[in-house]
Amino acid sequence: MKVTLFEQAPYRSLPADFEEHHDSACTTPYGLTDRAGVYSSVVDHIDELMTGARAGFDGISMTEHGQSSYDLSPNPNLVASALAYATETEKIDTAIFPMGRSLGKTREPVRVAEEYAMVDVISGGRLIAGFPVGLSYDASLNNGIPPMQVRGRFEENLELVLRAWRDRDPFAWNGRYGQFPQVNIWPRPLQEQPPVWITGIGNPRTMQLTLERGFGFNYFGFAGAKLTGKRIFDRFWELSDRLGLERNPYRMGFLQTIAVSETDAAAEKEYGRHVEYAYRKGLGAIPPEMLGLPGGVNIHGVKALLKDPGDFGMYATMRTARFRELADAGTVIIGSPATVRDQLVEYCTTYGIGNLHAMLGFGSMPKDLVQKNIHLFAAEVLPHLRTLWQDKGHVHHWWPERLGGVPLAAPEQNTPSAAERAQIA
Repeated sequence: MKVTLFEQAPYRSLPADFEEHHDSACTTPYGLTDRAGVYSSVVDHIDELMTGARAGFDGISMTEHGQSSYDLSPNPNLVASALAYATETEKIDTAIFPMGRSLGKTREPVRVAEEYAMVDVISGGRLIAGFPVGLSYDASLNNGIPPMQVRGRFEENLELVLRAWRDRDPFAWNGRYGQFPQVNIWPRPLQEQPPVWITGIGNPRTMQLTLERGFGFNYFGFAGAKLTGKRIFDRFWELSDRLGLERNPYRMGFLQTIAVSETDAAAEKEYGRHVEYAYRKGLGAIPPEMLGLPGGVNIHGVKALLKDPGDFGMYATMRTARFRELADAGTVIIGSPATVRDQLVEYCTTYGIGNLHAMLGFGSMPKDLVQKNIHLFAAEVLPHLRTLWQDKGHVHHWWPERLGGVPLAAPEQNTPSAAERAQIA
């Protein structure tokens, strides 16, 4: 099993009553910050990811959120490039895994291809390339993309990025959303094609895309596996069965917020207020309607929501949730090393998860507490997870070859796929 350290870069010093007066995305007043708080929130985030790299995590991962107080990372590739260079200099063989440049909102897909190629080169071929469709409010409110265009742009831009990496000759691109007389990026990735992962929150169309195209799928269920796991993971594996694919756990990634201390009681005492900060002032302070603007969820997603509105409904309760509610719901797995590892092993084996993204820094946690969480997890929990699936005969096709992955066969050079031909016709 592969385990990455995942972090966002929240502003860690919001007022105590923030969630009573403000949302955490788009309209958050920047006057609530100060220079020292912004500096420490960003730089501590990078320091903590380097702590994870040195502690032996298989990968270090970060994400992208624009115009938000809960994640000061509008371009994760800036952080990824710094980490790629630092880990390569220190000879640390860990994957560099930006969970995504949101292709549904970008008007510069060639720039995204160039950035990822640079990160792969700097890291010596350790990039894992994440591509989310994009959050509805970020694509449409922050970046002015009509909601009806977001998924179409995502799919077209993804094809362009992949072809820009693959083709060795310059080509013209005449798509519906983007036209480029010449695409000829320098450099290309060192890998034939970096492993591609699509991050989503349960839309069946997104899941089907990953399965059909041979990509990995990351489920970002911030509510935790206990609350949403069975519904989401059953949906994914049923689609896999329908397509006649092996239930290979390595094609599935899952994000879980985790806090570890010496005892269960110590964990609640040390982390409780930071858990509340993370959810009440972070995800819980995003109005749920901003996650699904009209037109931004395609028909497959609408059908899934009508069948079971729990995919979005859980976010509505986070704004007022107390620590004990969040812990009891499994939104955060918290406790002693034994408590944490027993729950993680149960979830991963039950739902077929082969890649765990352990969110060990969150909310208002100071750097020293995040580093304690990282070190305890690495020493007491991580070894028990690594052995999962190792005797089951599965092959990890979604990990860099330099780090032991076995890439799937690359598409034929310079030959557009059927989807590409339809886009450029």
